Amino acid sequence: MAEANELLVKSKEKTDSKHGCIPEERPIGEYIKNGLVILDKPRGPTSHQTASWVKEILGVQKAGHSGTLDPAVSGVLPIAVEDASKILDFLLGEDKEYITVMRLHADVKKEKLEKTLKQFQGKIYQKPPLKSAVKRQLRTRTIHKIEILEINERDILLKIKCEAGTYIRKLLHDIGLVLGVGAHMQELRRTKAGPFNENQVVTLHDLKDAWQTLKEEKDDTQLRKTILPIEQAVQNHRKIWVKDTAVDAICHGANLHMPGIARLHANIKKGQETALMTLKNELIAIATSNHNSQELLKKEHGVAAELQRVIMKPGTYPKQWKTKPKNEDTTN
Repeated sequence: MAEANELLVKSKEKTDSKHGCIPEERPIGEYIKNGLVILDKPRGPTSHQTASWVKEILGVQKAGHSGTLDPAVSGVLPIAVEDASKILDFLLGEDKEYITVMRLHADVKKEKLEKTLKQFQGKIYQKPPLKSAVKRQLRTRTIHKIEILEINERDILLKIKCEAGTYIRKLLHDIGLVLGVGAHMQELRRTKAGPFNENQVVTLHDLKDAWQTLKEEKDDTQLRKTILPIEQAVQNHRKIWVKDTAVDAICHGANLHMPGIARLHANIKKGQETALMTLKNELIAIATSNHNSQELLKKEHGVAAELQRVIMKPGTYPKQWKTKPKNEDTTN
């Protein structure tokens, strides 16, 4: 069985240092505009207001967040700056993890509580609450795990790993109904959003201080620690590394063809969401693989992966593809 990070080499290629840039070494202006701030959102402001503060601090035109947190909820809130906003749709759909306090309205034996929580693991049905930004219709969500961390009389500290779009407040309410005593959410904190966790978060004060250090001391060291390159958003994705000669065609919307592959992860599955990378580890695009790793390695012709979203700007690498004349016969 292939290791998670094992690489397969299809073609030994070198990359031209004249084009593109290792993500961590981008000029600071470009670094910021292709950056992610993994913010520790405080309780009080909305997610939108928090993203606006990030925009104001950095003096940029655009900053968007991934996965709304209610004003009363704190925790991991990825914020994408400028060009990095192209990755937000993919972060929105990734799994989340929460720490929450569920307050029971009456005493419940631990054995009954544990048994009931197990019933809520797996596929569940949920209807969004009245105060929600989506249409209130019944839908399914997956609860991967509910773990009891601590019990203090009627207050139950839980860790919940779940599919994106799960309403924790509604989940705890429903658990209370099944227990027959009622329950509500007392506190909630998001500890993980997609590939990002609490160990990577920074505060608004951290960001402000790092920005001031750049402006006043011309030192970008702290800011580079505070902002992550967009490539960190795909740290858990399977990847295909693309030859320099194929990069610009992909940036213009062309699917990845077999001859453009340099190397790839060994455990890619057919139909899997895959990150297309340059040989400098820059994110080019998100694509769907048409084949598994062994087929991608062996095949010489055909479409290797179909584009979902282009991330890199065209012209980052030189054009090395030709446009067929309009009158050229392509029937073969």
